[in-house]
Order: sequence, then C-alpha cells, then structure tokens
Amino acid sequence: MDISKGLPAIQGHRDLHIWITENHKMLPVPEGAYGNFFEEHCYVVLHVPQSLKATQGASSDLHYWVGKEAGAEAQGAAATFVQHLQEERGTLTVLHREAQAHESDCFRSYFRPGIIYRKGGLPSDLKHVETNMFNIQRLLHIKGRKHMSATEVELSWNSFNKGDIFLLDLGKMMIQWNGPKTSISEKARGLALTYSIRDRERGGRAQIGVVDDEVKAPDLMQIMESVLGRRVGSLCAAMPNKDINQLQKANICLYHIYEKGKDLVVLELATPPLTQDLLQEEDFYILDQGGFKIYVWQGRLSSLQERKAAFSRAAGFIQAKGYPTYTNVEVVNDGAESAAFKQLFRIWTEKRSRNRRLSRIDKLIHVKLDVGKLHSQPELAAQLRMVDDGSGKVEVGKAQSLEQCHCQHRADLGSDQSLPGSRLGHPQEEETTLTDVWCMQDLRRQPVDPKHHGQLCAGNCYLVLYTYQRMGHVQYLLYLWQGHQATADEIEALNSNAEELDTMYRGALVQEHVTMGSEPPHFLAIFQGQLVVFQERAGHYGRGKSAPTTRLFHVQGTDSYSTRTVEVPARASSLNSNDIFLLVIAGVCYLWFGKGCNGDQREMARVAVTVISKKNEETVLEGQEPPHFWEALGGRAPYPSNKRLPEEVPSVQPRLFECSSQMGCLVLAEVVFFSQEDLGQYDVMLLDTWQEAPSVAQIFLWLGGAAGAWKKAVAWGQEYLKAHPAGRSLATPIVLVKQGHEPPTFTGWFFTWDPYKWTPDLSNKEVVEGSPGTASLISEITAEVNSFQLARGPGNGRAGAMALQALKGSQDGSGNELIRGPKSGGISSTSASINGALPREQLMHQAAEDLPEGVDPARREFYFSDSDFQGIFGKSKEEFYSMATWRQRQEKKQLGFF
Repeated sequence: MDISKGLPAIQGHRDLHIWITENHKMLPVPEGAYGNFFEEHCYVVLHVPQSLKATQGASSDLHYWVGKEAGAEAQGAAATFVQHLQEERGTLTVLHREAQAHESDCFRSYFRPGIIYRKGGLPSDLKHVETNMFNIQRLLHIKGRKHMSATEVELSWNSFNKGDIFLLDLGKMMIQWNGPKTSISEKARGLALTYSIRDRERGGRAQIGVVDDEVKAPDLMQIMESVLGRRVGSLCAAMPNKDINQLQKANICLYHIYEKGKDLVVLELATPPLTQDLLQEEDFYILDQGGFKIYVWQGRLSSLQERKAAFSRAAGFIQAKGYPTYTNVEVVNDGAESAAFKQLFRIWTEKRSRNRRLSRIDKLIHVKLDVGKLHSQPELAAQLRMVDDGSGKVEVGKAQSLEQCHCQHRADLGSDQSLPGSRLGHPQEEETTLTDVWCMQDLRRQPVDPKHHGQLCAGNCYLVLYTYQRMGHVQYLLYLWQGHQATADEIEALNSNAEELDTMYRGALVQEHVTMGSEPPHFLAIFQGQLVVFQERAGHYGRGKSAPTTRLFHVQGTDSYSTRTVEVPARASSLNSNDIFLLVIAGVCYLWFGKGCNGDQREMARVAVTVISKKNEETVLEGQEPPHFWEALGGRAPYPSNKRLPEEVPSVQPRLFECSSQMGCLVLAEVVFFSQEDLGQYDVMLLDTWQEAPSVAQIFLWLGGAAGAWKKAVAWGQEYLKAHPAGRSLATPIVLVKQGHEPPTFTGWFFTWDPYKWTPDLSNKEVVEGSPGTASLISEITAEVNSFQLARGPGNGRAGAMALQALKGSQDGSGNELIRGPKSGGISSTSASINGALPREQLMHQAAEDLPEGVDPARREFYFSDSDFQGIFGKSKEEFYSMATWRQRQEKKQLGFF
C-alpha cells in the first residue's frame, strides 16, 4: 500500500492487523505469517480488541516494530504510516515503539506460542512463510519464559549454550535440543513453539525429535553432528538472565515536559506514590519506569505539535539518560491510558464515568444475593468476591447431600482417616453449619466451640474452613486470618497448619490469606454480621485476670457481608459521627448512633450487640449522651464528625502475570488479553483484580499442578504488594488457588472458562502446554526417538549420508521417507509400520480393540486416504492439522470418532 494514497480498511472481524515495510510501501502481512519478523524490515501492528471484556475501558494498541538490521528508510516509512494511522484512529489509541528482542509484554502476548525472528529481508516473491518447503537447514535459538522467541542463528555448535533450547530444522525432521540447565517448563514451551513452526510451515508433516540427554539420544546426535560437525570442546555456559525484577520496576519518576522559549525543559515532578491529579490536561509528561520503559502522557488539551513530537521527545529523553536505544516507549492519551500505566498511580478514576461506576458498584453490592446466580454467573461472583451468599447453613436434606460428599471424600482418603470438615456427629434435626474454625494456640490449631464462631482475638491467628457445593461437587475455601497483634511464630504456625490441612484434603483447599480489618465480603458473610474482634489474646482473661469493666466496640457495615465489629480504645476520641459504637460498662450496654449513620447500619448494630453483651441495652443518639456515658470514656474529647466521602473507585483492568525468581527477587511477565489457555501446569500465575473498591481488592496466586515453586507463592504475593509503585496495602487478601480447584471468584475474571479442561478423562494429551501430560509426552517422544533406526542398513551402526539425504526430502514433499502425522505424533514406530491408507470401514465406528494392528485409536483419522479424509472432514489433512488441537478434538467428536 502506498502511504501517500490513503489508509487500508480495517477488517472488523479480526483483532490483529500487521503491515510490513517494503520499497517505501506498507504491505499487509498474511494472517498465516503472523509472528514471523524479518530483521531488515519494520512492521506496524494494530490490535483492536473485539471481546466486550477486553474493551471495558480499554483502547486500541498501535505498535511500531523495528528490526535490528532495519535501515533508516524502512524506519521512516513505518513511522509515517503509524502517524497517519493514529490520526485516522483518533486519540483512543495507545502507541508503542518496539525493538527486536526487547518487545513489551503487550506485544509478545499477541503471538502465542512465540515470536520467530528471521534473518535478512522479505524474499522477492513477498512470501513470509513457505509452506511445504522441506529443502531447508537452519538453527533456531529458543528462549524466554511465558513469552518465547526463536531467533535464526549460525548453523554451528558455537551458537549453543547450556541454558537455552535450540531447534535444528532439517525440513522433514526437526530436532529440539534442550540445554542441561533448562527447566521443564521451558522445555514444554519450547516444544509448543516447535510444534507451531511445524504445523504452520510444514503442514504438520515434519517429524519432531527431542534431545533431553545426549547420551540417551545417539541417533539424533549423529544426525545433528552430520549437519553441524563433531563438537569440539565444551558448551558455552548459560547466558545470564537480564529480566527486570519488580524492585527495579518500582523505581519510577514523573517529569513535566514543556517549552521555554526555544528550549525544551524537563522538570522532575514527583516520585512514588504518584497521584492522578499531577497530570494536567493541557500539559505533556514523561514517566520513567526504572529505565526499562518510558511512558509519554499527552493531555487532551496539549498541542498537535507536541503530539507529533512524542516519539522524538522520548528518544531525546532516553539519550539524555544514557538508556539503551531499544528502551520500550509507550505513548498514552488523556482518557485512553493503558492498564499498566494506570497501575503506576495510587488510585485512578475515569473522570467521565466515575458517577456511573459508583452507581453500578453500589447496585452490585446491595443486590440481594442469589446463590444460583453466583454459581451460573462467575463474572458476578468475581466482582462481588463471593463464591456464594456465605450462609454456610442448609436444610436437613441438603446437609445430608453435602455430608455424603464428605463421606465420599473421606473414603477416598481411607476409612481410617477422619475429615476435619465433617459434621457427621451432629443431630440431623438441627441446621448443620459447614464451617470449621480453629485458633492457633501454643503453635497448634485448637477447635473453636461453634457457639463462639466469629469471635476472634487480635492477638491470635485463626483457620476458617468453609464448605460449599457447586456444580454437584463439594468445594473448600480455607481462610487464614491474622490478627494485628499476632507474633511471627504464630503466623508461621498458621501457614504450616494450613499446609497440613491442605495435604489432608489432597490439595483441594483454596487458601485465602486475610489480615484483620481487611476481611473480604464472603468472610464477613459467613458470620452473618456477627464477626467481633476483641483486643486481646484468646484465653488471656480467666487466669487470675479479669476483663476490663469498660469496653468500646466500633460497628461498621450495612449488611451481612460488609459488617465487622472491632474493639477500640475506650476513649471519646475513638468515636466517629458516621458510625455506631457499643459502650459496655457495668450493668448497661450503650448503643451509640452517630448522626451520619443510616437505618441499615442501625439494624446490623443490633445484630452485633447480641454477641457482645447480654446486659440491658440502651440506645443513645449523638448529642444526647447521659453524663455517665462520658464519664466511662474518661471525659469528652474531639472526634471525627465530618461526613464521610464516598470511597474512590479505581478504574483498572485485572492483570495476569507469570511469576518467577531471579537472584532472589520476583520477576513478572504480563500476559495481556489473557485466557484460560495462558495457565500452564508448570506455572505460578498472579492475577491482580485491583478493579473495584480497594476495601475488597484481592490478588490470586494460581498454582499449576506441576509447579515446583508453590511454597514461594504467598511470599511472591507479599513481595508484589510491597514493591508495587502505587503503594498497595500489605493487608490486601492473597488467595492461593490450585489447578483444577478454581472458585468462581477466580474464573469470573476470564472471558470463558472450561471447568472440565483439566479433568483426567477429558484432558487433551496432544496439547503441549497446559495439560497434565506434558512431562510424560516429552519422555514418550524422547523414548520413541531413541529406539527409532532411521535409514539404518544391515551392519551399519550409524546414520550416514543417505540418512541425511532422506531427511532433506524434496521441495514438493512427495517423498515417503517419513510419514506425516498429527501434532503429537513425534516419531512413532506404530505409524511408520503402516504403509498406505486404510479403508474407512476399518477405522470408523470400530472399538479400539477391533482396529487394524498398528493403528493408534486416538489418531485413527490419520490413516484415511487423502480423498476419504476430504470427504469426511470437508478439508485436507494439512488444513485439519493446522487447526488448534481443541478444534480438531471437537470435529472428531462431532463425527463420532470418540
């Protein structure tokens, strides 16, 4: 497309649009080539989110990508195109400058399972990806964590190192070599990228081998040495990881940029915590995030000249600071800021929609909770932070149903073990509570009498186990409540006892860490407005010590899932005109109503008073207190009496990060526009739902079934809060969720959620990442390759020149040396033993044991002739195997293959 002749039409049905520079023109990149980037070119990438969930307050993203060998002409053409495209799209567009191998997490999130960097420039025939091209030899260097990349490097052993993955691509065969220092998650993700390259560039017809241990893969090593030569000397050491940790990202500074005469002034304005009111709509600002990323903020009243100079000013700032030229730049407009930018401020509210958002949240919080709706609408459960209404009480029939589930769970554990959450000994004619409470005393958990559930002490820690039923299954939620006066030893005992309970429940407990005063709505709802926190340690009184005769309690809340009562110092300065207080003295309990309290608050206070005192209750209105009231508080004193302002509602999108550690520091990689597919079995993922009122904020730590660092998860969550540049509260609840046990408060933040994705009977064994079978899949492929004798003649103990020639094949792919197969085929001895196609009557509607010898029941469609396959599926094998694996499985299910 000639830049001077107008802009291309944006197809509304696609999220992603990509153009490449070629001879001063911007040419659209075919969708099948997305993720491939030539080093001598520049690219423009436009992302327009289509889903409703993605567009709630989100903007379009326009990326300007520069290859490391791109010339000035290519860069100029792309920059001009970006400028025209931005003018066409308007101010609701976030601009990004990306440099090869240093892209933002937002950019990398578009290309799953990874980005491929290709040497040189686009071929003269303008084909980005040659499909069915088998006459090829190249070496790809694969690296990364959540966001993988493959870079074409010199075809030599000198390119290898011990800490990364290398893919030797020989056309009809692809050998993935795993460095001895690579982790199992890196190997699995590398294999996912290898499969993706094979499916897109070879139509699924290349064979894949994995070298995990060179000694155990002699055949593959012979092939590699016939191409690369015999290796001399040892491999290079693993390359040091240069990921930016959270402490570095927390080092931010805001600068005001303005012109003074002919000079450009850069004025340091503020360091954390930043507030939104620092940004004036007529001005221009640069926010420096530790030198790893530069944000440029443009006020809505800033001049057109300033807007056009955004990238050049950022480049000048980077040069003046001595930062690398590849430093990422993001330009945001007033009113269209990205979630990453907003979260750098203590609180962020949308000016135009603040009243609407407050109204929406008010309706959500005050709606009468319907358990059925919370279960069927996980997005509602997520916004309210409620898995159910928190009643924990059911009718006798339902109680028996739940108890039967308890019995079944106990049977699974063994008949000699008791389940701590069961209530089988209770009389069936009474309502059965499905909540257990333990208090940490002498570093061990002691059960709390059900009559005292909800009466907690600030000097202790408690475990609260809540049981509920969803989709016919019993679910468990374990709260770890920590009092403000609890000691470090008690907190450690709390965590170890929680681990012990989780082991007893075989990892089925969702664990939520709760700090006194920051209890989430569901925790409060469990106690139905009767949660009372006393300022003492459990058992402190009664051993020669008597409780004080005067005690003051502060009641806050308007309903059962927002009300808590906390003991405060018994003095007049503790009062507040907006709330209700209970003053307990000898012979009487004063119920003090502040002038600013409402009827809902008064109703909940009358519920709380039944827990605290059985003495005569006397209602006192502010300003009408009897003298004895003030005498008990030590006399009159000033206290807060101004009307409480509505709580600020931050407008921030939920964000998902992969967690890892480097030199003992937390490193996060964000997954933008996330989905359930982004959760892998080796992952520890952090979901920050800092979107609604701060008082009910939560962060989730999701633990994959094979994650090795799960014991570090809570510490990572605490480090995330501590290092957050917005000054997050360290009391924010941290919820520990394990793969397969996700509550609706977690799944509701995802656009779609498949609750059966990870169940053993429906798990997709062909999927590389995200399936519990990944490790076994790698071992299986390696074992098959080790036993495979490729072109081995009688008495010939090595793969020679003929074997290498067979691997190269021909350009038209007509050779039969290696048989094509579905995604997880690897090098399969069973597949290789069947020559030619089989009749459809021998494959369809046959039990597994009745299939011809050598046929894999899970891949029977592979053995159809091309014509039969086309007739049954309505597409070629190449088209079928290039589809996502879940789509393949869905089509096979619809056609009756299983």
